[in-house]
Amino acid sequence: MVTSLALTPLHRAWRALPPTARRAALARASAWLAPRAAWPAPTAEGGIIVGGEIGRASGLGEGARLMVAALADLGIPAWQIEAGLPVPGEGTVPAPHLPDMPAAAPLVLHVNAPLLPAALLRLPRAITAGRRVIGYWAWELPVVPHTWHHGARFVHEIWAPSRFTAAALEPLAPGRVRVVPHPVAACPPVPASLCRADFGLPEDAIVTLVSFSIASSFERKNPLGAIAAFRAAFGDRADRILVLKLLHPSHAPADTARLHAAIGGATNIRVETRLLPQADSHALTRSADIVLSLHRSEGFGLVPAEAMFLARAIVATDYSGTTDFLDSTCAMPIGYTLVPARDPRGIFQAPGAHWAEPDMAGAANALRTLAEDASLRARLGAHAARLAPERLGTGALADAVRGLGLSGPALCATGLCGTGP
Repeated sequence: MVTSLALTPLHRAWRALPPTARRAALARASAWLAPRAAWPAPTAEGGIIVGGEIGRASGLGEGARLMVAALADLGIPAWQIEAGLPVPGEGTVPAPHLPDMPAAAPLVLHVNAPLLPAALLRLPRAITAGRRVIGYWAWELPVVPHTWHHGARFVHEIWAPSRFTAAALEPLAPGRVRVVPHPVAACPPVPASLCRADFGLPEDAIVTLVSFSIASSFERKNPLGAIAAFRAAFGDRADRILVLKLLHPSHAPADTARLHAAIGGATNIRVETRLLPQADSHALTRSADIVLSLHRSEGFGLVPAEAMFLARAIVATDYSGTTDFLDSTCAMPIGYTLVPARDPRGIFQAPGAHWAEPDMAGAANALRTLAEDASLRARLGAHAARLAPERLGTGALADAVRGLGLSGPALCATGLCGTGP
């Protein structure tokens, strides 16, 4: 009882700190306590352990799940463990299940650098001791904040989902950063057998879909820009509908309120906040004519990547991670102006960092053009679907696995196994 009462003021003081101060304090404290990467790097044998937000609907969680599926395709034994940290409003994180794993299997953690030491502390020593540790990190600005430097001490190498992110991370671990895009082709989207009527959408309208998580930075995802571009393109036309697929709306109530304020009384803008089964979510994407991403920056861009496999016409800001797989042959890239990155939440900003301010007139024009030209939508979507398996396949992951010295049947089939790093 005495201990509980003594901790209450401390907890209150902690909660009173600004979120940026709490994140920085957590990063520094956990960096003092977590086990650092041992050198020389341990040998990698027996398979790969993939840790992250395995059970959470998030970009990091989906990246971890895709990696597990791709390793299976490559014939590499893989184990998945829950290594995420609690997110406000989402309850507790389950304790990691620890299956039998080879002592030398490397550990790939889909946990970003500032939180990686805390994630390591949460894992049993049997998981972390004597293993090669790889950080799979996603970042959406061209430079990283200081809190990311702590995490570099705890990994032997870094894998990044795009060239854009890899360039930002390179100063943290020169020569130890590798581009390993999410292998979406290993587990491509399979829509449920749902139609527009199941989502309350009319058959005779042109539907534009914007899908994002409030937890992923409201300013970076730029849904207000998407609303403005749609309104500029179509006004109140009833046969032009914008669907905003919104995840985790309770994560930032003020931002959710801003979204609804921007919608105002527009009857042709719908908000979908249900946490749909994955197949149903893919069915919603397939029901759209256009997938819109007017992001200010992306480390990868899972939504447009999945839209490629579903042969959707895509409109996206021509900046950052999406440029690795989207171009004018399979999408309508939108020009931009670089501006200083300003994130009211204080997460996506760093000294000297910038991001894109998309050309709103260009976006509105692209939406009008696609809405009026069904054949153009079909051509772009079909070409995107043809390119997706190549641009979003398992090749880069296979190279990374080979770099670890591991082998599997699929690697051997290509003559890559047994050659070492």
